[in-house]
Amino acid sequence: MASSVADDMIKNMDTEKIKKYLFQIAMKSQWKEVVRTYRLNPEAHKAKITRTGDTALHIAVSDRQEDHVEELVKLISPDKLERQNERGNTPLHFAASMGNLRMCACIAERHPLLVGAPNDDNETPLFLAALHGKKNAFLCLHYIYIKSPDREQKRFNYCRRKDGDTILHCAISGDYFDLAFQIIKLYTDLANSVNEQGISPLHLLAAKPSAFKSGSHLSPTDRIIYHCIYVDELRLERPDSYNQGIIKTFKEEKDPNYPENYQTCINFIRLFWNLIRLVSSSCQKADPETPVEPKSHQSFDSFPANYRICFEYVKLLSKAMLIVLGLGSTQIRKIREKKEKHKWSVQIMNELLTRTPMYLYEDEDSGMNPAPRKDKEETLPYEIVDGGDVIMGRESIIELPKDDDNKEIGEGEATEKKTVKLLAKKETPILIAAKSGVTEMVEKILELFPVAIHDTNTEKKNVVLLAVENRQPHVYQLLLKRNVLKDSVFGKVDDQGNSALHLAAKLEEHKPWLIPGAALQMQWEIKWYEVIN
Repeated sequence: MASSVADDMIKNMDTEKIKKYLFQIAMKSQWKEVVRTYRLNPEAHKAKITRTGDTALHIAVSDRQEDHVEELVKLISPDKLERQNERGNTPLHFAASMGNLRMCACIAERHPLLVGAPNDDNETPLFLAALHGKKNAFLCLHYIYIKSPDREQKRFNYCRRKDGDTILHCAISGDYFDLAFQIIKLYTDLANSVNEQGISPLHLLAAKPSAFKSGSHLSPTDRIIYHCIYVDELRLERPDSYNQGIIKTFKEEKDPNYPENYQTCINFIRLFWNLIRLVSSSCQKADPETPVEPKSHQSFDSFPANYRICFEYVKLLSKAMLIVLGLGSTQIRKIREKKEKHKWSVQIMNELLTRTPMYLYEDEDSGMNPAPRKDKEETLPYEIVDGGDVIMGRESIIELPKDDDNKEIGEGEATEKKTVKLLAKKETPILIAAKSGVTEMVEKILELFPVAIHDTNTEKKNVVLLAVENRQPHVYQLLLKRNVLKDSVFGKVDDQGNSALHLAAKLEEHKPWLIPGAALQMQWEIKWYEVIN
């Protein structure tokens, strides 16, 4: 009887009362009562109970109440799932930011179009998953959204925020290279997109020397471990791979349910069981009607698929040997993560360079003539066009859309459709890489686009002058070894008439050498001048 009276009270609550009641029980984490309230009173589905405009579902997602979130989502109609807080975030925004795969799948499958719902910063749940490096959540949302028949066709609408940064920009900025690779494969058009400052993903990567082996310094002991560690190349993951358990050796689980030093034992058991299955399956005749797994889904393209277990054992034994030597799994994990970053960054760089239009010729008449080049101006890396995509060329124009109400912009704010000319005055990636000391990128760009050796910035400094000015000896030595026109490249001067020797003798405010003490700094400056001379 008491339960029936309480149910009647909840059913008869108006909007204000239901808000207060939901706030009280949500703050006390009485989630079963929240679910009961949602079931009895439909007014609770749209009630915003906090000052920031969050619903009880927002709070449940933030509190990682997976079971109760699933119950609430089943009770709410799809249109009620669109409820946003003051910043325009839906519950799916929260789930994507946390990378909670179960809650993302639950909400997105109920309302797939929420994956592309923007908040006030034009960040969609898909964008937030990329921003925080939640690869599994990103893949889950992506594959759910592309199956929706009503999804938007222009992908930059839900892959780009207000400042022009795309999901690929965010993944590279956060050093989430495994996610960046998936984005490049799934969203090929984003590889050449730029933000409002004209910065492309390749620009961001060129400014990250720590992401490459050339920009990292390892002790002799760490260098030995570094070479003993094996890192798999990145591959495009299948739609069902983000939710499946896989064998992990060097790449341990992020949140294991057992102590870290037990990981090797668990991996050994997994591999031993897979070895038994492999041997037993090899004893049976292959079924001619059984489809063979595509080559792109195999772990090693150059070897048969049944060799995978052997490779896993080699990797596992090498790690076990290092642990036995007393080096510890924590130190190995840190070095492994560093090697992963180095190997994957090169893979990302190669993917981006194969898609860049920077040095392509423009077909004007016969299709054989290159676009005219303005020798007295800086090298323009990109032209920005509508949507943030880029092409090679001259000045670019970005069309600013109308406001949200589709009203004309008044005379005080210019005309109905403003245009702004925005030159991509950022240095080309090879110039940024030369300044940063990323020899891998300098070498690869010159291999693919030899004409890049003539790129200059606004101060008329080419790759040689920038390498000398920023004290990058490895880049300078690389350029010396290449078969380039040394007189035309090494003999160049900037807009102030400074040659490479002038810049080598000029000491800027920053300390170029990672050496303590003014005396040692001076010694290295003298040596650097002698090298250039």
